[in-house]
Amino acid sequence: MPETSSQRVDLIARTAVHLIASRGLRGLTHRAVDEAAGLPPGSTSYHARTRARLIEIALLHLADEGAARTDTVALGVPASLTGGGLDAMARLIADYLHTTIYEDTERSLARFELALEANRRPELRAVYDSLGRRFETVARMVLRDLGSSAPQRHARALIAWSEGMVFDSLAGSGAARPPSRGELRADAAEFLRALLAPSDASAKDGGG
Repeated sequence: MPETSSQRVDLIARTAVHLIASRGLRGLTHRAVDEAAGLPPGSTSYHARTRARLIEIALLHLADEGAARTDTVALGVPASLTGGGLDAMARLIADYLHTTIYEDTERSLARFELALEANRRPELRAVYDSLGRRFETVARMVLRDLGSSAPQRHARALIAWSEGMVFDSLAGSGAARPPSRGELRADAAEFLRALLAPSDASAKDGGG
């Protein structure tokens, strides 16, 4: 069956993500994508006339994959909340982080590279931010149902902790020995308990 235009664009996007992760943005060129994807010369430039468009295609691909992954996590939330509460949620978070670190390494590294690029290019900012909005919505729902007095603020903290854990495990000093699934589960449980512990400050906070 002949390859469709959308399939070709998907191949270009996946290859671009691979190159960004392995070579950085400096290594992302139309020629490099053609060669890495096994495409005839000029194929990538036909679908992405400029390098900016090529970067956007890669980022949109990551956003779509991120949405699918977040939706999968969201499907597991109700059962976790009713079947074990905080500890079950810690397991779900740990499983998500473990997959992000160990199985989605390439995608995660490319996402970090593109985060810096989005700071320099306003047109990419909105696309990149969409990667986080779905996860924030899920995190806010989870924390509210776990009894958070400030779900919006706590969701921001949970996302920052999760992103920091992934970054440290892949690109920071923790990359020499990334945490195991069990360690991630223990860390997530401790973080959630600390986050949800009653305090005078949270009582005065607006909730959000």
